[in-house]
Amino acid sequence: MGILTWIVFGFVVGLIARAVVPGKQGMGLVMTTVLGIAGSLIGGLIASALTGGDATGFHASGFIGSLIGAIALLVIAGMVMGSRHRVA
Repeated sequence: MGILTWIVFGFVVGLIARAVVPGKQGMGLVMTTVLGIAGSLIGGLIASALTGGDATGFHASGFIGSLIGAIALLVIAGMVMGSRHRVA
């Protein structure tokens, strides 16, 4: 896939992940795109490790893995950032 395709795919996955996770994430369009791309990389690597398949290429399961990876990153980032903003 070309770089432009990765950017558009990452943006779409990031938007869907932000819509699924409740609460205010407070990130702009660039961070949403980075979230989606990072989720795609993590989801693809985990899926290829579990199935022994190729990590490249577009499949429906790859989209689902990308979405799961982006949601996991968003939840982890929310836990880490949430603990920084709390006053003890």
